Amino acid sequence: MIQLKHSVAVIVLFAFACSPNEKKVATNYPVTKKGDHIDTYFGEEVADPYRWLENDTSKATTEWVKEENEVTFGYLNHITYRDKVKKRLEELINYERVYAPTKHGDWEYFYKNDGLQNQNVLYRKKIGSDETEVFIDPNKFREDGTISLAGTSFTKDGSLFGYLISEGGSDWRKVIVMNTETKEIVGDTLIDVKFSGLAWKGNDGFYYSSYDKPKGSQLTQMTQYHKLFYHKLGTPQSEDKLIFGGEKQPRRYVGAGLTEDERFLTIGAATSTSGNELYIMDLQSSNPKLVTVVGNFDNNHYILENEGDELYIHTDLDAPNGRLVKVNANNPSPENWVDVIPESENVLTASSGGGKIFARYLVDAKTKIVQFTMDGTKEREIKLPGIGTAYGFGALKEDTYLYYSFTSFTTPTTIYKYTISDGSSELYIKPKVAFNPDDYETKQVFYTSKDGTKIPMFIVYKKGIELNGKNPTYLYAYGGFNISLTPSFSTSRIIWLENGGIYAQPNLRGGGEYGEEWHLAGTKMHKQNVFDDFIAAGEYLINNKYTSSDYLAIAGGSNGGLLVGATMTQRPDLAKVAFPAVGVMDMLRYHKFTAGAGWAYDYGTADDSKEMFEYLKGYSPLHNLKPANYPATLVTTADHDDRVVPAHSFKFAATLQENQKGPNPVLIRIETNAGHGAGTPTTKQIEQAADRYSFAWYNMGIVPDVAKKDM
Repeated sequence: MIQLKHSVAVIVLFAFACSPNEKKVATNYPVTKKGDHIDTYFGEEVADPYRWLENDTSKATTEWVKEENEVTFGYLNHITYRDKVKKRLEELINYERVYAPTKHGDWEYFYKNDGLQNQNVLYRKKIGSDETEVFIDPNKFREDGTISLAGTSFTKDGSLFGYLISEGGSDWRKVIVMNTETKEIVGDTLIDVKFSGLAWKGNDGFYYSSYDKPKGSQLTQMTQYHKLFYHKLGTPQSEDKLIFGGEKQPRRYVGAGLTEDERFLTIGAATSTSGNELYIMDLQSSNPKLVTVVGNFDNNHYILENEGDELYIHTDLDAPNGRLVKVNANNPSPENWVDVIPESENVLTASSGGGKIFARYLVDAKTKIVQFTMDGTKEREIKLPGIGTAYGFGALKEDTYLYYSFTSFTTPTTIYKYTISDGSSELYIKPKVAFNPDDYETKQVFYTSKDGTKIPMFIVYKKGIELNGKNPTYLYAYGGFNISLTPSFSTSRIIWLENGGIYAQPNLRGGGEYGEEWHLAGTKMHKQNVFDDFIAAGEYLINNKYTSSDYLAIAGGSNGGLLVGATMTQRPDLAKVAFPAVGVMDMLRYHKFTAGAGWAYDYGTADDSKEMFEYLKGYSPLHNLKPANYPATLVTTADHDDRVVPAHSFKFAATLQENQKGPNPVLIRIETNAGHGAGTPTTKQIEQAADRYSFAWYNMGIVPDVAKKDM
């Protein structure tokens, strides 16, 4: 049991930077008790005085959250123009957003949001008709919008529809099945489903994945072995058949899919977030057996499609940028693979539809789409509306057209209808947003990181901006898990730009923009490269007079929250404002919670070796805080975040408050009834953005133009 004692060091009176027409406010941080807990790693003792904040169900933690939120919202409420910022954000986001349709049976289904609805609504219309109807409205799940639609799957004939719901933003799901004609619920609701899609086998049932329910808190306890089940409709969940995984086949992540003809069950299994085994099962066989395609975790693979016995597999085996191969299902091991689309200098992912393959290349983090025949013959490069990000390009084999989406930093997501036979695109839906994209420009620069590596960065700003070092600049990045940051539109970002701000988005190592080698250059003992890349991005913006340290905000979420936390501790002088969101802050214990152990491929763990422990401790944000003048910091997290548990942010904020020796505020904003981010209601998104931008401007001593209206 942790012994608690008062720590007077965290009772701090702070005065903060303010706008000319604002008065200074003095606020006390809550008293955060300190325990005497110590862990020993390879003979070295490491104190963890705020270990008690890991207990998400304790009364003491609940009270601490309440007190911290009171201080935070007391501070934010003092910013007189915050309501105007919120009102402008509501105006910007209040436009009709329609998403690309998909065909199921005789219907086309699509999501739409009228503007300020908390959750997107699923509509449908008969193919060939213009009349639409609401199919399912998640806004009716709960009045405040905190229950969201978190995944859907139709049977091949479109007669049955399975959907997953998330409550309060949690990764745990419930599964409900509906008859699409009558909209009646079919069978029982499945519970305790996590990290799963639904893969229908005819109309009889479906495959899904989950973990055993933890004995302690579902929001913090470790989830060990993923299991793939088959659920037969009309039977209780307790009778679901285990197909793969569990203690006999211990894998942390197991996912399944069926080929379009429903002949092959495909299973991907992994122990971490990168590298997977690949299995198939021929369901049309008289005696279906699991066949190993790849039996190790060294590379990434997924089955795209099949034509009879021929399987099409996307892989990065012997191809860090990806390639598409084919192989006979009767002898599918890698030595028999034959290239269909070989590796190129650009990262490849692929989709299929209408009997064609659509190769999606990343060219310096921008999208290029090329159409191929199934034998790998290039037919055409698809002309996109501009430089940005395109996605979609998936359809059934018999389809003659498909829908795809295009977006950029200044282009709201726009839908196009594409005719597969001749490669023509026609505008399907273009949203109307209350801003003029012609007023803004985007440029891409390549700057030099600490070790000489060239790093690309997008910079977005209003045309005619003066490079005088005084522009408020929002530097956002991620840098991990092979995830690529590409151009995308955000209505909340527009308010920053239209008030004279600059948005900068570098593509750091650790991401997937240049393939697996780029990813590996930002993992484990190379993780410092990611922080160096981010710091160099800030220095580039400062050296080239886009901004200065007094007007720079650094931001990132999840792994990006770790990025911000590490940057703050290594270079507290770099930025004026810091926004570490839902961050991985305790690098010595991250693998002890929920699915955290699955991140070891990127991070390594403190249990691996003395060398790995020392490396992690050397940059862990929590363990590198010391008395210093840190940026004005708004830590953000949520009470239902079971991806990166809020204890990371709790312990970091408490320690940062204790060590802040400068005048800048250190606050933590803890969202209630919300999770890691997915499914967050529109109202909460607006509130979070208003608080974030107001906090930044306020601490930079800037009165934004939006604050001057009606004055």
